Amino acid sequence: MRIRNVTLFLILVALGSTSIQSQGQRKTAVAGPQPSLVSFSAGALIVVAPPEYGGSWSAMGVIDERPQSGWATPKGVVSPQVFVIELPERTVLKTLTFDTANTDGTNRGAKDVMVEMSSTDAKSGFQKIGQVVLKDKVNNQTFPVTAEVPGRWVRLTVQNNHGAPDYLELMDFRATGTQLTHTPVANISGTYDTDYNQFHVLQEGTSLTGCYEYKEGVLTGGIEGRVLKFTWIEGESKGPAIMVVSADGKKLVGLWWHENQSGAPAGVWNGEKLSDKVGSCPHWAGGAAQQLTKDLEEFGRARVYGINFDTDSAVIREESKQTLERIASVLKNKPDWKMTIEGHTDSTGSAAHNQTLSEQRARSVTDFLTAAGIPATRLKAAGFGSSKPVAGNETELGRAQNRRVELVRQ
Repeated sequence: MRIRNVTLFLILVALGSTSIQSQGQRKTAVAGPQPSLVSFSAGALIVVAPPEYGGSWSAMGVIDERPQSGWATPKGVVSPQVFVIELPERTVLKTLTFDTANTDGTNRGAKDVMVEMSSTDAKSGFQKIGQVVLKDKVNNQTFPVTAEVPGRWVRLTVQNNHGAPDYLELMDFRATGTQLTHTPVANISGTYDTDYNQFHVLQEGTSLTGCYEYKEGVLTGGIEGRVLKFTWIEGESKGPAIMVVSADGKKLVGLWWHENQSGAPAGVWNGEKLSDKVGSCPHWAGGAAQQLTKDLEEFGRARVYGINFDTDSAVIREESKQTLERIASVLKNKPDWKMTIEGHTDSTGSAAHNQTLSEQRARSVTDFLTAAGIPATRLKAAGFGSSKPVAGNETELGRAQNRRVELVRQ
């Protein structure tokens, strides 16, 4: 892929870390920070943005969970500015956190910030949940809310900076609390007009397959809530990508990386839905089972996203069973194939703990396939912990990409 002439939103997506336990046996979860519910990682999108300086200084930098990237006004604009963040679900926020350490100059950082919540829409019904005073050039400034108000729209009013006459800047905003609803996203299958030409995607349960009309690109991955996680392949080039679906299902906001790339993304990958008709490409096998078969025939290995587990559990979620049934179907159609099921984790926790988690995840998959009629003699479970990352573990997005299952032909 090459980067098109688009603004590079330095958004690193943080999908909540999922620890795994063997079925019927509790494991102690690895303690970690609570996930931010107002971030891109949670499926949140900015639906009202203030004026931006441009380039990497985008409003989206405020919800990317990277203190190194952020938002700045055009030069000379230091008047109050408003963001509205749409959350994927009805939510109650309890703590608010801001980063200002990496602002691009003394006294440019946001100072007085009002935070409000609405259950109505992005324009009305807001109630104040916090009024904070931020220090200049300090990260992790955390405040309790002054009122716990359920809602789906968060409004930030950045009222001023610390006295600089040229720019008003904010690097990151995060918030923790409780998500009150968990609504499955509607099927996103269709054709989208994107930064990389037309994008044809087919959703089958939690599985995603498709193609795009740029360098004979194909994709395979999975969906959880409003977050799409997949691998793009263009001949010998490939890498991970993340997209978030808008609430109306009409837009995709996303990023892509090269394989094993760390840090900022290589580019954005946004699109608008043209049709519910999936369409096709001459180079696409079509459908999850067909693409999985092709990948295993051609590469001997396939990365599978969309196998989702309960939090702190190796119990496979009901939503993921279609994906596993499709894997079983492929193996039934290829009775001479033997398969190693690899479990991979991120680097959270000790190496020993991660190794155990990866083995448990792999065994859960092999147990499902055996119960679906695949002889146990054709299957092998292997865990690799965090030893084979496909992305950097220094960011939440990288860790999310590293939590995966891979199928390998023996």
